[in-house]
Amino acid sequence: MIQLHAEQISLAYDQDEVVKELSLEIPARRITALVGPNGSGKTTLLRGLARLVRPERGVVYLNGQAIHTLPTKEVARQLAILPQRAEAPSGLSVRELVAMGRFPYQGLFGATSREDEQQIAAALEITGMDSLSDRLLGELSGGQRQLAWIAMALAQDTELLLLDEPTTFLDLAHQLQVLEVLERLHHERRRTIVMVLHDVNQAARYADHMVALVAGRIAASGSPHDILTPQMLAKVFGIEAEVLTREDSRAPFCIPLRLCLRKEH
Repeated sequence: MIQLHAEQISLAYDQDEVVKELSLEIPARRITALVGPNGSGKTTLLRGLARLVRPERGVVYLNGQAIHTLPTKEVARQLAILPQRAEAPSGLSVRELVAMGRFPYQGLFGATSREDEQQIAAALEITGMDSLSDRLLGELSGGQRQLAWIAMALAQDTELLLLDEPTTFLDLAHQLQVLEVLERLHHERRRTIVMVLHDVNQAARYADHMVALVAGRIAASGSPHDILTPQMLAKVFGIEAEVLTREDSRAPFCIPLRLCLRKEH
């Protein structure tokens, strides 16, 4: 069981510190959602956990080892990341894209093994993209392209999967399709999933664990019932909201009412 945690990390872009002395342990074999207002550091934190951004201070540990000291292919066999706006040549087929996920396991000449073929087929099946495997990426809808990218990450066959806003720019039907694929992956294959989500109701519905960020620091972490409270929504998002509970899943959901009134000093 792979463990991922950060100790007192600070992450910056061009000397602008975005994440500040943050410590975080990702619960194994659970779905964790990173939530918070724009500019709170969600994407930067995700990139730091995946070693795409090197900490200014502190360390990210993968199975007890500093992730920046590990060989790239070793990390890629344990952790896959899907960035927010992944791009590939439109002339690439779905299957060709998914096959790229097998790079960490291939030798110098990139020959495809039987294991590679099995993992590619399994990734196409679980995302429902097997019937579209010969289609070009440029011919797909936005939702279908996102599922193709997720299939590529699944073909990497890692225990850890990190996704940056996997539902952004998708219509509601495709948002639900993507989230249900991830939920199925978690339940059937016991994968650990970390995803940045803007919609707190979707986060509460699909995640077991939520981490709320404000200004590069953790404001709260815990179960959806811990995070989706009127007090926490006011603290994190600056809104007044009513919080109810879904009868089907028992997950909380919020109805935003208005912005919090700022006190005059």
